[in-house]
Amino acid sequence: MTEAILLVGGKGTRLRPLTVHTPKPMVRAAGVPFLTHQLARARAAGVEHIVLATSYLAEVFEPHFGDGSALGLHIEYVTEEEPLGTGGAIRNVASRLHSGPEDPVLIFNGDILTGLDIRRLVDTHATTGADVSLHLTRVTDPRAYGLVPTDPTGRVLAFLEKPQTPEEIVTDQINAGAYVFRRSVIDTIPAGRPVSVERETFPDLLSAGAHLQGMVDSTYWLDLGTPAAFVRGSADLVMGRAPSPAVPGRCGDRLVLPTATVAPDAKLTGGTVVGEGAFVAEGARVFGSTILPGAVIEPGAVVTDSLIGTRARVGRRSVLTGTVIGDGAIVGADNELRDGVRVWCDARIPAGAVRFSSDQ
Repeated sequence: MTEAILLVGGKGTRLRPLTVHTPKPMVRAAGVPFLTHQLARARAAGVEHIVLATSYLAEVFEPHFGDGSALGLHIEYVTEEEPLGTGGAIRNVASRLHSGPEDPVLIFNGDILTGLDIRRLVDTHATTGADVSLHLTRVTDPRAYGLVPTDPTGRVLAFLEKPQTPEEIVTDQINAGAYVFRRSVIDTIPAGRPVSVERETFPDLLSAGAHLQGMVDSTYWLDLGTPAAFVRGSADLVMGRAPSPAVPGRCGDRLVLPTATVAPDAKLTGGTVVGEGAFVAEGARVFGSTILPGAVIEPGAVVTDSLIGTRARVGRRSVLTGTVIGDGAIVGADNELRDGVRVWCDARIPAGAVRFSSDQ
């Protein structure tokens, strides 16, 4: 296997305001664009040629990754003029593939952080003679996901919508967002219109008698679709809980990028990342958070499980927990922002304007 498709066209609406100026795969996790981790893991598994299926803010990918040679890859870019869904995006890039009809093509969703054994998935595909092989993972609460039951040999039996009642939960296996397609199967996907692999391609293949093989791999798996999940994924990369050869430094409790400045008495823990040119002032405490390039954390501020956007500023003694601060936003001194708060890009919150406790 030498080829892969990465689906990176989504708008990342659940991650806004992080994705106002930056497509989701290019938001930094553990100091580098998240896509870098996926590309590096694919290369480590033997992939040499990758096609990026882009759409939203497509123009930012190629200037960063170029032809891929810095990562030991050959990268090509295909942009959808209109969103085509997962299946439509796969079909849209088919002309860039070099594989023969029976060769395997690896396909990744661009927002999944996983410890998947890629080589094992490809080996499973080859040894079972499948038309499509799917990475499946087990989750404690499958109600938020479509279910994928399999027989004792791993052959997929059905694709079930999100269960509405306990009786509908027939398995804890879900589609984990990585596939191996027989090259010829890609050509059967309708061209030029939106297609969902989950709702159309896979069920149609099953109905036609195709062999869809599931491989359960329950190593690390996280959908980075929400700000809380993205922050957690970045911290897990820093601490080594999620594997990636692209983390720019040793795994540990903190990652401070070159040109960042951290005061000697500032405390950084829990997988915190401080990006290039960012500044964490004296007495500040930052736990499990991502500080993007050029951001400033002023003296005495406390930031927990939060993401601070590029060139944003958190004022003196402000306390942030589970929040997202957009690029260029300013949170004045002595504010309290709690779980779920999103401050939009370039917004201004005056000193002491938002509190959950007494001002005494």
